[in-house]
Amino acid sequence: MRPRAAIDPETLAAAARLVARARRDLAASLRFFSILPLPAPADPAGPAFSLFAWAAPLAGALIGALAALALALALWLRLPPTLAAVAAVATLVLVCGGLHEDGLADFADGLSAGRSREERLAIMRDSRIGAIALTLALIARVSAVAALARGGWGPAAAALILVGAAARLGALVPLAALEPARKDGLGASAGRLAPAILIAAAAATAAVALVVGLAALGVGRALLAAALAAAAAGGIATLAQRRLGGQTGDVAGAAEQAAEVAALVGLLIGAATP
Repeated sequence: MRPRAAIDPETLAAAARLVARARRDLAASLRFFSILPLPAPADPAGPAFSLFAWAAPLAGALIGALAALALALALWLRLPPTLAAVAAVATLVLVCGGLHEDGLADFADGLSAGRSREERLAIMRDSRIGAIALTLALIARVSAVAALARGGWGPAAAALILVGAAARLGALVPLAALEPARKDGLGASAGRLAPAILIAAAAATAAVALVVGLAALGVGRALLAAALAAAAAGGIATLAQRRLGGQTGDVAGAAEQAAEVAALVGLLIGAATP
């Protein structure tokens, strides 16, 4: 027998650095997109958003997994699918501190009022809530998760994981496609993401879609859901460019919500649910 070739120490060191970088970026993404009590980073300032944004879909998949656990507990308690879906969606809202929902509400307010770009941006910063848009989005999310739950916990859990990843990819779409509409705020601090960042995030989302597709959903359905999520986020970005002249943190939040709803709808297209 020929002896196995020894692995080059430099290759091992490079692999270890990549793993450490991935863990760091995933932790940074979780801190950014959630209020989970994670250990503080060694550097109080933390890495720049553009450095860890590629890991946003992976963070979203983990957030979706927490929602799947809430769904499992509710179903184990023999609660009806609709209440179980409420538990899952409420978990998503609570874990993320309502960040994306607030963005959707403010974005809807900004689009529905104001005669100029400046007026719309100012309206988006006040405390009013776009109640209709937010309510419709919540109804759509709960209804879709309930429909998926009627088909069994496994597919519904896989769907929540996939949707979590696809929705965070959606949040990145306007940040990569548009220049900041303001000189301050979340959108300005994030800046315009390089296309390579969005491509890396899309690859991460595709990897999640492939895994959950093979496990429970079907690869075709999973990829369709991810594609619809990206398309919905692109629609929000187009609307933001026309009405606001660029992106803001609220635009990213609205894109995340639109992507989540679109991905859930995509998973239900042609699905036979009881």
